[in-house]
Amino acid sequence: MEERWDAGETGCGQLVFELRLRVNGLKPGDRLEVIARDPGAPTDLPAWCRMTGHTLLSAQHPVYVIERRSD
Repeated sequence: MEERWDAGETGCGQLVFELRLRVNGLKPGDRLEVIARDPGAPTDLPAWCRMTGHTLLSAQHPVYVIERRSD
């Protein structure tokens, strides 16, 4: 399943907080398409995925696709 979230201009701290809540609501293997226009997103989202173990499938600013890790 794929969900979509338009985060708009949401900045780093709030972006990753909200992202964590949204990804935790997914089942393992589900995907979340994030639209993040914040200029820090190209750095923040890949780093967040590396730290949390989720997979960044696509990163073409402002659109990112994250797959929830298997627990």
